Amino acid sequence: MRIHPYILLTMAMLFFSGNFIVGKAFEGVVPPFTLALFRFVSALVFLLPLCYKTVMLNHPLWKKEWKPLLGLSICGIVLFNGCLYLSVNYTTSINAAIVDALTPTVAAILGFILLKESLTKLQLIGIGLSFAGILYIIGRGSLGVLLSLSFNIGDIIMLIGIIFWALYSIIIKQHNHKFPSVASLVVTMFIGILFLLPMSAIEWYLYGFPNIFNWNVLLGIAYIGIFPSALALLAWYKGVAAIGPARASIFFNLVPIFTTILAIIFLGEIFSYHQLLGGVVVLIGVYFSTKK
Repeated sequence: MRIHPYILLTMAMLFFSGNFIVGKAFEGVVPPFTLALFRFVSALVFLLPLCYKTVMLNHPLWKKEWKPLLGLSICGIVLFNGCLYLSVNYTTSINAAIVDALTPTVAAILGFILLKESLTKLQLIGIGLSFAGILYIIGRGSLGVLLSLSFNIGDIIMLIGIIFWALYSIIIKQHNHKFPSVASLVVTMFIGILFLLPMSAIEWYLYGFPNIFNWNVLLGIAYIGIFPSALALLAWYKGVAAIGPARASIFFNLVPIFTTILAIIFLGEIFSYHQLLGGVVVLIGVYFSTKK
């Protein structure tokens, strides 16, 4: 049965949204880098059988292109996910998802700085709107909070995280044509796991090894390993192949919407007016900032 690409892309965004919910649910249960480690070990177990031969046959390619693969692993696997899971220890999953929606705008700015890509007046307006919306959310709708610089540290950590994800996106844009998609994802996960192991070991030394041997934790780890890390990406690749990256990227605007709904249902989070207004401004700004 052939699934319509719009359904595939919507499912991918729903699975991505669940990542914020599980991260928040594991606050104080599993440390952030340990959670990232378990996530990608779980994803590797799921994905490797699908592309084992491709991974092995392309060994010379991985060796030749180790620099972009290392960049993808450090930015996209290690640092972004570490920031995401750390941020939701201090802020709501709704805030984290709205800040995450700023990624295309940050990517446009980094593209201008690093790749000398041009920015139109409309894109500059969009960038300004996006950051105004984020400042409104981080300041909780209060100018006094902004002026006193008493920001929520979780929102700032998430903002740092999307800088790493934007760098990851730029590396993909430059080098992705060289690699078989799923196999290269598996390779970057494996490299990322090698970096996450010592970082997780530090967390185990400081906080003790987390109690993962209960059904709730194991199911949560299985979810973030299989759904946002594997099935969502497979659905994303198929959707992009069908309708193109420009049209597909619009679906990422669904992530803060799905995350808000899931956070209200499963975490009991409250959706405030400043999140609604700031989120709308961010999404409008993202639309303009990515429009050529």
